Amino acid sequence: MLIAGFPAGPWGTNCYVVATGDRSECVVVDPGKDAADGVAQVVRERHLKPVAVLATHGHLDHVWSVTPVAGAYDATAWIHAEDRHLLVDPLAGMSEDTRLMMPQLLGGAEHTWREPDDVRLLEDAQSLELAGLTFTVDHMPGHTRGSVTFRTPHPADGVSEVLFAGDVLFAGSIGRTDLPGGDHATMLRTLADKVLPLADDVVVLPGHGEQTSIGAERATNPYLRDLAAGDDAPRVTRGL
Repeated sequence: MLIAGFPAGPWGTNCYVVATGDRSECVVVDPGKDAADGVAQVVRERHLKPVAVLATHGHLDHVWSVTPVAGAYDATAWIHAEDRHLLVDPLAGMSEDTRLMMPQLLGGAEHTWREPDDVRLLEDAQSLELAGLTFTVDHMPGHTRGSVTFRTPHPADGVSEVLFAGDVLFAGSIGRTDLPGGDHATMLRTLADKVLPLADDVVVLPGHGEQTSIGAERATNPYLRDLAAGDDAPRVTRGL
């Protein structure tokens, strides 16, 4: 399996290009601001053809380039119904601090967002067969109402699956829940019901920061440790 990941834009959002190997179809996960050039470079160097763009959620730093990337390769965009409105109105999911950054980010220019030509909706427990790969969709609300993760089998020693976690789970932290559509109690239920049951050998590729594993987070992430111990005290979270 080929997974090429790179941080893009002012928020350092991780964008991933996933394929069975070189000279094949591929899937793009979370192309945020300034990600289109990075995607194009990977596609060109590895001779790939994007057929789908997967959004873990609708926050601006993860969907800024969904429409340009999908349009450039005639690819289908996938997002959960609860976050679909953010494709055309991403400001609705932003913090006040991020809103204040917009003139600087846009360089004074006007910018509007639109949906890709082909948008399809994700559902919990859905199985996607894309580019010769199988992705299991897990609806994991809390960071946003429509947050999802994508799991795919990984044929490597000591790894059962790779989890594209978006802003649900990071190395040592979780996604913030104080933005529109976020809810801390819902996030804790997501972590308890959907994340903690995953196998320790699952590799976690988050929306920001370095990769980790379920086992490492179970042992060191304060949120998962507190949930396992029955303690849900609030801590510092991350995200847009």
